[in-house]
Amino acid sequence: MECRVGCGACCIAPSITSPIPGMPNGKSAGTRCKQLDDHNQCRLFDSLDRPDVCGSFKASEDVCGDSFDEAMQQLSVLERLTSSKM
Repeated sequence: MECRVGCGACCIAPSITSPIPGMPNGKSAGTRCKQLDDHNQCRLFDSLDRPDVCGSFKASEDVCGDSFDEAMQQLSVLERLTSSKM
C-alpha cells in the first residue's frame, strides 16, 4: 500500500520519542508534527533530517484503513496498546 497523499495520520496519532527538527523532545500522541505542512504532507519526507522512526513506517491497510479518520482511529488504538503508561 502506498501512503495516501495528504493523510498525515501517522504524523499526528502516535507519540514519537526521537527528536524531530523543531521538536527536540519528540511529540506526544495526538500532537501534530511541526513538519506537516498545511496539506498534511511531510516537509522532511525526502530529507536526511527525517527521523529513522518516520522513515521506517510502512503504510498498510490494517494500520491506515481506507481514510484519514480510520487511520487516526487505528493508530490511536495501537498507541494505547503499546504505550508504556498502561
